[in-house]
Amino acid sequence: MFAAIDLGTNNCRLMIAARVNGGFRVIDSFSRIVRLGEGLQKTGELGEDAMVRTMDVLHACAARLGRRQPFGFRAVATEACRRAKNGRAFIKRIHDETGLEFEIISGREEAELAVESCSELLFAGLQRSASSPVSSASSDGKPTRGLLLDIGGGSTEIAWVRLDQQKRTHDVIGYISLPFGVITLSEQFSTRQPGNYRDMVAFVGQHLKAFETTHRISREILCGGVRAVGTSGTVTTLASLDLDLPRYSRCAIDGYHLGVDNARKAIARLHRMGTQGMYVHPCIGPERASCVMPGCAIFEAFLSLWTSDIVVADRGLRDGLLTRMMRSNGSFGARRQGCARLHRK
Repeated sequence: MFAAIDLGTNNCRLMIAARVNGGFRVIDSFSRIVRLGEGLQKTGELGEDAMVRTMDVLHACAARLGRRQPFGFRAVATEACRRAKNGRAFIKRIHDETGLEFEIISGREEAELAVESCSELLFAGLQRSASSPVSSASSDGKPTRGLLLDIGGGSTEIAWVRLDQQKRTHDVIGYISLPFGVITLSEQFSTRQPGNYRDMVAFVGQHLKAFETTHRISREILCGGVRAVGTSGTVTTLASLDLDLPRYSRCAIDGYHLGVDNARKAIARLHRMGTQGMYVHPCIGPERASCVMPGCAIFEAFLSLWTSDIVVADRGLRDGLLTRMMRSNGSFGARRQGCARLHRK
């Protein structure tokens, strides 16, 4: 068995998995909202209440790891600990109190791990219109480029990926780690004030322009051959609304094709629903309601610049960490079993 912990700005996630033929089987999965980055935008430091909440969850993770005794283990912390003045001190505190050794990873490695976790979806076949201009897709219509969006609590990673269909390998040829996510945007912009949602969309859009200028992604999308993948609570929420799920289901969401028009209709539905409606929605709930619209603003800015249907991924850094560990220990092409398919509504 192998285990991985992803400590983000909003969530702490543990996954323990056993290696099986061609992939891995999840033995234990544990996720809690800790809001580690709460107040970081204003103070530049991790708050004591946030650290105490996080420590409580990490003690639970340590207990689960103690029962399972995995062969391989890696724990990473992302934007909140990268940015906070006391981020490294908190990592030491975690080790002193729980024995868990964390490392603070860079924005680039965070983007690469997200790509690793979603590589199977990036290599899926691509449907193109017969009227499309000369395409960058391979002769069998499969994508030769990938565009990945990962909306986090404190940062947002976007990766531009070269895909080799014959070798089934990928290479991150460009990435951007934006220093804001659903928590930081919700603190920076009050979503209860009229017009602030559009301000958030415009703010995010300004930060994406340089990446577009460098890589000319919109032109590649128009030519075909680009597979866009979205992984985050925002994107999975929009997919669950598009599917009208009575409750969240990973097997229904992971690999789902979310069309651009359907995504925008789901965002409009959230606007009509309001915060109170999101509180009681079975696929959102009170813990996530305040973060949904800031995430939608990031996603809408992404779609405005790079208009493409999205393959929705219910995967994250834990999956990427596990895949890397298993590959380095002799299991190639590791993937999570159970819901690995592409599907449409």
